[in-house]
Amino acid sequence: MLDINYIRENIETVRDKVASKGVAFDSDNFIKLDKERRFQITEIEKIKSEKNKIAKEIGVKARNKEDISDLKAQSIAFSEKIEKINKTLENLEIEFNDIILGIPNIIHESVPIGKNENDNLLIRTYGDKPEFDFKPLPHWELGENNGFLDIKRATKISGARFSLSTGTLAKLERELINLMLETHTVENGYKEVLPPFLVNDTSLIGTGNLPKFKEDLYKVEDNNLYLVPTAEVPLTNIHRDELLNEDELPIKYVAYTPCFRSEAGSHGKDIRGIIRQHQFNKVELLKFCLPENSHKELEALTNNAEQILKKLGLHYRVVLLCSGDTSFSSAKTYDIEVWMPERNGFLEISSCSNFESFQARRARIKYKNKNNKKDFLHTLNGSGLALGRTVAAIMENYQSADGKIRIPEILREKFNNKKYL
Repeated sequence: MLDINYIRENIETVRDKVASKGVAFDSDNFIKLDKERRFQITEIEKIKSEKNKIAKEIGVKARNKEDISDLKAQSIAFSEKIEKINKTLENLEIEFNDIILGIPNIIHESVPIGKNENDNLLIRTYGDKPEFDFKPLPHWELGENNGFLDIKRATKISGARFSLSTGTLAKLERELINLMLETHTVENGYKEVLPPFLVNDTSLIGTGNLPKFKEDLYKVEDNNLYLVPTAEVPLTNIHRDELLNEDELPIKYVAYTPCFRSEAGSHGKDIRGIIRQHQFNKVELLKFCLPENSHKELEALTNNAEQILKKLGLHYRVVLLCSGDTSFSSAKTYDIEVWMPERNGFLEISSCSNFESFQARRARIKYKNKNNKKDFLHTLNGSGLALGRTVAAIMENYQSADGKIRIPEILREKFNNKKYL
């Protein structure tokens, strides 16, 4: 969430920055509710002060055995007023809090203003597009033809947008998870975490998934628990309600988890194959850092995610998302997009974001510097990488004319040095 004082002092800037994300901010209602709640808080404090004075007077007169009936009546009247204002204030706080939680993060000054992906800024590309002397097949056909991707049986088991991998394709995904975790822990200095795959609503509020994106979540019936939409949620909440020391930062976590999303509003998008599913695997990178270092840490985190694609020899590009394409909680995001031959275009395989203090405020995560000053730290996260999309990219980019799929060189040792899956 944004700092309330910042919103008050920069109301027009907040309105304009939020509008650049395509979100309307009712600043007039914010000002009205903020003014009313502050007035009620002041009134309560005045009445409490008067009630305390009467309490002292009652004590003095009681010791002197004087009549205190009028003072007691005044004290009761004050208590009734306080109770009435508290109820009013409670309702105001709920309404005001809903407004605050619904305001997205404002974009960093380096983010280009735009409406959608057409306005994103190309930062760099890596590698070359593979050349084929035949028409490349989509990954789902390659998987079905080779007998190790079964969408029909997955649909029978669970419904649409689930997949079933068997044999060497299942092994490929497992080895990719190991490659990613080993790279990020051994080479990039992240600490591996195996978190819970179920989280409570407080954790989801902390990362910005609730209340805005409730429809995208799977809730366990009759429980205040949700299946994780991404490891970002449990990783961020490791330090919820904590005060960290400056010398502990940056903290870098990496975790593998299955992820669960209802994909509300994505009807018709990437419905074939394993690109957009209700359940998928992902390796997630997350950082807690000092505010002055967060944008430098974003560049490093993005490079860490790119490193996996370089090891796999896949052609990709990095784009800086424009304001309208930047997510609710993010101040700045780089998307890493891998080349997919069948679509003759790029596909997002990782989003690397700097949330600045937005999530830290919601999750109440602070740090203390050497002068004992406390402030909110910055959080960042990115996919390192999404497994289903990585598997699909390997299948399509490493296919041969006879329909076989070559194994990337870095993984061949794990397959007894075989060349093909």
